[in-house]
Amino acid sequence: MSAQAHRFGGYDVITLLDGIFEAPSDVMIHQAGESARSEAIARFGKPKISIDVNCFVLRGKDGIALVDAGTGSAWGPALGHARAALVAAGIQPEEVDRVLITHLHGDHALGLFDGEQPWLPRAEIIVPQADLGYYSDETKRAGTPDNKRGAFDITATLQRLYAGRIRPAAPGEVLPGIELIALPGHSFGHSGYLIGDEARALLLWGDALHLAEEQAADPDLGIVYDLDAAQAARSRRTILERAAATGWTVSGGHVTGFRQVRRQGAGFKLVAAG
Repeated sequence: MSAQAHRFGGYDVITLLDGIFEAPSDVMIHQAGESARSEAIARFGKPKISIDVNCFVLRGKDGIALVDAGTGSAWGPALGHARAALVAAGIQPEEVDRVLITHLHGDHALGLFDGEQPWLPRAEIIVPQADLGYYSDETKRAGTPDNKRGAFDITATLQRLYAGRIRPAAPGEVLPGIELIALPGHSFGHSGYLIGDEARALLLWGDALHLAEEQAADPDLGIVYDLDAAQAARSRRTILERAAATGWTVSGGHVTGFRQVRRQGAGFKLVAAG
């Protein structure tokens, strides 16, 4: 691989940068209300957020897997670069054996599609059962805010283009040395994947944090993209506590590099992984 690989358990892991996502800083929300939200935006001090959009390659003895798939061509030229990064790492789409989806939002799952064709010609798609069940149920659409309904269409396309190749997964081991950990809130079945063993483990936590430093320091700080903001904050705090206690290395859809979690005051901080 041309990119730097990090070894966890039986897997070499590399990050594929799909691009940079930008949005106004007023997408921030806060569990303590409007005053806390305004204070957080003022502390942030910039008119917009600018965050990495990542997916990951896992190479092990059982083949090649991706964790998430980026946006493909769906979100414009600032994104969609994971495909070229995959090829630059020496991997062709037909070599990918499986994809582990953290949740069915566009920046994680739209890259599975190449127009009306599957981008990956033979890969199995592993999806958190709770997310797949929620977004497959059209009766849930009416109760979902308009700006958070895109995952229903993504799920329908996934089921059409990858028919017979989708595996719903419950929390627990999904592949040798890989455990699905439920982190609900950002989406109904939002999940992370823990890779490795007690000696050295990596948690790819999807979108548990969008603003890594700010949300680590204040886990009650959220983003409007969360389906259930209160539940997302609880999941965020719980997984930060767990990662700090265990010494896991962490990364995710919007984290730059590989980090470790340390307690700091009433919150946490992310430091570069050793």
